[in-house]
This record gives sequence, structure tokens and C-alpha cells, in this order.
Amino acid sequence: MAVDKDRVRIAAMADIHCGPASPGAVQALFARVTEEADVLLLCGDLTDHGLPEEARVLAKELTATVKIPIVAVLGNHDFHSEKQDEVRQVFVDAGVRVLAGDACEVQGIGFAGVKGFMGGFGRRILEPWGERLIKDLVDEAVAEAVRLDSALARLRAGPRIALLHYAPIQATVEGEPPEIYPFLGCSRLEEPLNRHAVTAAFHGHAHHGQLEGRTLSGVPVHNVSLPLLSRSFRDRPPWHLLEVARGSTEPAAGAGVPSQRL
Repeated sequence: MAVDKDRVRIAAMADIHCGPASPGAVQALFARVTEEADVLLLCGDLTDHGLPEEARVLAKELTATVKIPIVAVLGNHDFHSEKQDEVRQVFVDAGVRVLAGDACEVQGIGFAGVKGFMGGFGRRILEPWGERLIKDLVDEAVAEAVRLDSALARLRAGPRIALLHYAPIQATVEGEPPEIYPFLGCSRLEEPLNRHAVTAAFHGHAHHGQLEGRTLSGVPVHNVSLPLLSRSFRDRPPWHLLEVARGSTEPAAGAGVPSQRL
């Protein structure tokens, strides 16, 4: 693709759920991304069961197919087998920048990432009351929000992009059964996005949610779950493409509408 020094095109997706039988499908998935984008974001659930061998399958395909920088966070599936450190290292060794409460700058754009956690939204958010297990759950949700806030604070002025796996707002999980909303994200993750004037945020996890929503301060939030994107846009590669102007905290004009970007 032609290089535009003033704009950066960011492709984002989540919930690849790579397993032993995934190589052919994964290769086809990324066949065009190098031509269409300058940076690829992967928003968690890269593996199906959180196994290093699954991570190696995806890492091999990424190395062979994708020739642009890759920034990622892990998801709940990547933690399932309690081998998340090994899974993370497989991707790091393949050149992927895996964020876990930290930040990086790529192509003049700042990226901050956390997995996030559950807890619910708005007035129905879970509070630290009752059993120790409930308090521990809320403590983890708060800790992830603090990690996100700290990561965003380390980025200099300019475009800031947040990567999460869990949703920071309810709007992008609507379409899932309401009973499971608390397990899909937490409003505590929204506060750092508003505080640091984030240009856009991406998450996955809600396979049957909505493509887009906004925080209370108007930050665009994009659900880039692969199953959702695949159902919504059957005639194009299943990633969301956002165009960001360097030095601006706003998306470039017309950016962020998947059906118009590819």
C-alpha cells in the first residue's frame, strides 16, 4: 500500500480462537491485511484454550503473512490453561507487542492495552460487598482499570488508542443475553478512556454484541470480535479499519466505518 505520512490505518480484530486445525483459515484471514493497513491490533482470545502450542500455530502464520507491526492483548481464553505467560512469550518471540498494563508507540500512534475484566455496567456494576470472592473479583476489575489508566498516562500527547479484551461500555455488548452482561466487561474500564481523551478503543469478547458505541465523553468504542465482524460484513475481510491522522486525537474524516474502508 502507498505510504501516507500524515495518516495511519489501523486494522483491528479479536477472538481468533486459534487451535491445532486453524493454520489454513488463519492464513486466509490475514492475506490482505498488510496491503490494507499500517498496524494490526489483536484484542484477545488469540488462542482457544490458552495453550502454547495453539499460540505457536498463530504466531507462525502471523510471521509468514503479516508484514506490518502487530500490537495485542490477551483474552480470557488465553488464560484458560493458566499458561498465559508462556502464551505471551510465544507471541513476543514472534515480534508481537503484547501489552498488559503497558504502552508503546507505533507509526507515531500511542497504544495502551490491558485484558480488562468483568463486573457489569453503570448502576448495576458489581460492588465489593459480601463474600471474599466477590471482593477479590471487584479488586481485579479495579486493578485492570488502574493499569489501563497508568498505561494511557505514559503516552505523550497525540493519538491514543486503547486495546482491551473485555468491553468498557454496555452499548457494544447489547445483543448478548442480558444475564451475561456482567461477565462481558466493566464500566470501570471506561473511566480511563474518558480521562485521557482516547482517540478510540477496541475490544472483543462479545461475539453477539454491537459493532460500535461511545463512552459518556464521546470516545468511540469498537467491538472487533471476529464472529461479529464476519457476520456483519460477509463481502470483505473481517477486521475493522480505522484511519487516524498523526498528531490529532480525532479519527481522520470518514474513518472507522468498516464497510467504507475496504
